[in-house]
Amino acid sequence: MNVLKAVSMPAPKRLRDLIREIRSSRTAADERAVVNRECATIRDSFRDQDNTYRCRNVAKLLYIHMLGYPAHFGQLECMKLIASPRFTDKRIGYLGAMLLLDERQDVHLLITNSLKNDLGHTTQYIQSLALCTLGAICSTEMSRDLAGEVEKMIKSSNAYIKKKAILCAFGIIRKVPDLMEMYIPATRSLLNEKNHGVLLTAVCLITEMSEKSPDTLHHFRKLVPQLVRILKHLIMAGYSPEHDVSGVSDPFLQVKILRLLRILGRNDAEASETMNDILAQVATNTDTSKNVGHAILYEIVLTIMGIQSEAGLRVLAVNILGRFLLNNDKNIRYVALNTLLRVVNADYNAVQRHRTTIVDCLRDPDISIRRRAIELSFALINHNNVRGMMKELLSFLETCDPEFKSDCCSNIVIAASKYSPNKRWHIDTVLKVLTTAGNYIKGDVVTIVIQLVSETSSLHAYSVQQLFRALRVHYTEQPLAQVAAWCIGEYGDLIHSHCLEDEEPLEVSEDEVISLLEKVLANNNSSVVTKEYSITALMKLSSRYTKSSQKLKQVLAQYGSSTNVELQQRSVEYSNLFGKYDHMRPALLEHMPLIEAHPHSLEDQFSEGQDEVNLLTDAVSRANAHNNATITPPAENGDILDILSNGVSQPHGPGAETSKSGGGGGTTDFLVDLLGDLTTDTPAAPTGTVLSPASNNNLIDGFMQSPAPTNNVMNGMSSLPPVTAFNKNGLLVEFLCQRSEAVQTVINMKATNSTPFPMTDFVFQAAVPKSFQLSLQSPSGNVIAPINSGSVTQVIQLNNPQKQAIRMRLKISYSHNGATVDEMGEVNTFPAELWQ
Repeated sequence: MNVLKAVSMPAPKRLRDLIREIRSSRTAADERAVVNRECATIRDSFRDQDNTYRCRNVAKLLYIHMLGYPAHFGQLECMKLIASPRFTDKRIGYLGAMLLLDERQDVHLLITNSLKNDLGHTTQYIQSLALCTLGAICSTEMSRDLAGEVEKMIKSSNAYIKKKAILCAFGIIRKVPDLMEMYIPATRSLLNEKNHGVLLTAVCLITEMSEKSPDTLHHFRKLVPQLVRILKHLIMAGYSPEHDVSGVSDPFLQVKILRLLRILGRNDAEASETMNDILAQVATNTDTSKNVGHAILYEIVLTIMGIQSEAGLRVLAVNILGRFLLNNDKNIRYVALNTLLRVVNADYNAVQRHRTTIVDCLRDPDISIRRRAIELSFALINHNNVRGMMKELLSFLETCDPEFKSDCCSNIVIAASKYSPNKRWHIDTVLKVLTTAGNYIKGDVVTIVIQLVSETSSLHAYSVQQLFRALRVHYTEQPLAQVAAWCIGEYGDLIHSHCLEDEEPLEVSEDEVISLLEKVLANNNSSVVTKEYSITALMKLSSRYTKSSQKLKQVLAQYGSSTNVELQQRSVEYSNLFGKYDHMRPALLEHMPLIEAHPHSLEDQFSEGQDEVNLLTDAVSRANAHNNATITPPAENGDILDILSNGVSQPHGPGAETSKSGGGGGTTDFLVDLLGDLTTDTPAAPTGTVLSPASNNNLIDGFMQSPAPTNNVMNGMSSLPPVTAFNKNGLLVEFLCQRSEAVQTVINMKATNSTPFPMTDFVFQAAVPKSFQLSLQSPSGNVIAPINSGSVTQVIQLNNPQKQAIRMRLKISYSHNGATVDEMGEVNTFPAELWQ
């Protein structure tokens, strides 16, 4: 019968034959057919009581699993192989357990007893198999059951078993950090081992324990001198063929020790002082001709910058990164740029010495290197090098990929605003950005340039002439067209004047100026916003070019039937001013007053430039949203209605409405109709009260409302300590609180950005329980300037009628370095004085 059985059940296919057959499959369908046939054969073999070929079948099943096909039906067979006394069976069984089992499956629990038995086996190789498997698939329960066995094996005299046990303890601690205390006594003596494998695993275990627990970190700081001795022995010892890699003695151990030293020396002056000398020795004695040396030097740089090292050592670290930038390997250059970007705030002057090399990376063909180089270049700009850096960055802007242009433009404008040597250079730079980047420019640049031109009264003529010249060539570029239209509308009478000695006067007629704006209006590629700017500019010119007012009137009338409601409304209202209110037109179309920036103070004042940008953003956003962009209030009088002369009749005809204003009646109703609702009698706000935004959203709101009430609130907030509401990835949000009434709290939110890149599209939202009433005022802006050079503020009013402890949930979103970030948080650390 045995002979007949052997004949009827042939030996299964060998693993190498299966691999050869699968690889010879021409299509995926052929491969699936081979795998399915083999899986059916293996299942039949598992049903047979004869286990002669179980090991071979499980090995084939593991290969099938590695190809991505289901192999879960072999789990129990792996358990049977583990229980086998033969080493070959156990080896395949444990390998199968590591690949096919995890703690989500019930079979996983059956292996615990087998592991415990094999951990105590007399053969070191079987013990090794059990240790490797336990470290790979241990669950919480399995870790607690077998942690004691592993701790005993760490004390073994066998280096082969000891290093496996240490790695297993590493996996157990990651799974169950509570078991860390069990391994601390056994770990103390591991650094005295001579075996490099034991040393390497011991350093990994100490690193993991130090990162998991601050108390353990403090305990292991005593080992810093011992680690320094080991590292010194590695670099000073002679040639050891067993551990030599490209002329460097055991670079893997060196890198692990350096990382552990970085963790132990962080925020500890004594430990940092102990390791300063050895770090300098490693940095100067490591061979940089091989990639192995680069790995060690990179870790050296991170360690020097991560501890409280000496100034000279930090310069040495930055110089190492500078040498990396000269390497032909793109990966090494990328790592150098990335690391310099991280350490630029730690040692700014040392990084500045490599500015030329960094700028050269802007021309690298690799896009990743260019991206890091442009980020680092902006971080290095200061008052001394702004001219040279801007020349390089503008050159980069001309040839860079479209994906870089938008962020590059915004960063150039921000840097120019911060470090410009004079106003003319500043204006020339932003105009160069407008003409170079074209339609890739973001809207924030338009508002910044308009603010810059308006506040530089001595260069109004120069600015408008340069913009006119640029618009004639680049009239299809929307950001340039918007800035040029605004400036021509405001300062069109200066186009013909002699502005500067070194500039030739612009020989252009009034008709040419009007024709250019008509050209922008008629261009099919012009956006609605650009057309709004242009039609408003034409209306403004009607008071500058008195001889051409009739032509301007005809041009404006053409858009009275526009399909765009905004253009149509502007055209109709502007055209009405040429009628019975024509004597009012020059006064209404006066030059826009300078938008004054009022620095707000919390613990310190915001930068003046940032406040001007925020105010301008508010004003221009209102101008874009409404049709009254050119109506200008007198600079010295808060009441817009004072410009009206006596005896003007009330308007009539289509579109006339009755004003809702308490002070707008009789002779003033026609202007109220043009501007929307105005309240002529505004009571003074009491000190410490925040004025809510007007509900009518008129353009002049941004100019009429005084920021004084807000400042009063902010100036009174020094009595209570600030509350840190959010602090992550360089964004810091603080609350300065004041209890204004018995149940009312005024909170001023301040958001700052410590990263080298601006945070744009910043939106702050808050929510409180139903027992509270929350009111969020308009923010000061939506762009947080980099390196804490500016901030965004927002006033929050909170009513707490039940006098409960204040809790608030936050939702924050912003764009940073091309990525959109959404964060959630909760604040419950408000001072009790706010409700008690």
